[in-house]
Amino acid sequence: MALTARQATAGAATLTYMPTEHEPVLAEELVDVLDPKPGETFVDATFGGGGHARLVGERLGPEGELIAIDRDPVAEERWREFAATAPCRTRFVRSEFSAALAGLVGEGIRPDGVYLDLGMSSLQLDAWQRGFSYSYDAPLDMRMDPDQRLSAADVVNEWTQDRLANVLREYGEERRAGSISREIVKRRPLSTTGELAAAVKAGIPPADRFGRGHPAKRSFQAIRIAVNGEIEALDRALPLAWSLIAVGGRMGAISFHSLEDRPVKQFLRARARGCVCPPEIPVCVCGREPEAELLTRRAIAAGPEEVERNPRASAAHFRAAVRLRDEEEAD
Repeated sequence: MALTARQATAGAATLTYMPTEHEPVLAEELVDVLDPKPGETFVDATFGGGGHARLVGERLGPEGELIAIDRDPVAEERWREFAATAPCRTRFVRSEFSAALAGLVGEGIRPDGVYLDLGMSSLQLDAWQRGFSYSYDAPLDMRMDPDQRLSAADVVNEWTQDRLANVLREYGEERRAGSISREIVKRRPLSTTGELAAAVKAGIPPADRFGRGHPAKRSFQAIRIAVNGEIEALDRALPLAWSLIAVGGRMGAISFHSLEDRPVKQFLRARARGCVCPPEIPVCVCGREPEAELLTRRAIAAGPEEVERNPRASAAHFRAAVRLRDEEEAD
């Protein structure tokens, strides 16, 4: 769906979107692998702009249901647009996805599929006032939920230098985390993304600024992840999503960097593993049976045509599995 220069209200702010095309990443692959069928129930745990939801909903049909989750009020606005012409029954839960999934577990819902499209949505990146991008000078915000208290300004201006360096190192895999954090602390207080990007650039030796993309890319990613608690939420969400789906149900996730892809890969592979006996034991004595079958032996990446059409797809990886049995059967 094309986004013209439009406005939407999120919290107290009025957000202006830069013109762009919203195109869901790996959409055909997700639908083909998870294979939604008429009358089934699916959970879209990261609704965003609703691109995946539209394709999944078309497969579910009028007897099926799509439960949409997102913490962003702008995504809720987009869901209302989706719901007005939805090809299936649908409802929306505005919450961080691990909390929403926990709520669905409490309801006793057993959907046939759950999928997550991790990281930022195009709606967040293109709303320049929200401070997710180093391409525009905007307030230091980066909150996916504008109602939460912690913002990028708090992280940049109030966290200690050591804590800030750890964030850049852990969540941005930034080799120059120490020098960048020192430069940020030296320039405090910082109030805009332009000031932050300048501090990051100054903290990287000139010889290291080339061949790695924008010098602030890793640092902005790290601070955004810290602000929104993204990795902790993912660690909570994976077992919750798995516990939701019925036998025969499918679970999938699209990730955009190794910090997201690694836990998804490890989680699904652990459930697809059978015998855990030590290799020196010639015959299995543990009796462990796999509770999942991998639907993607390796992560599915976007093809060259999609990357050319949508450069944001270049880092995307999709993994999925089908549930073979309930936990009590697997023990």
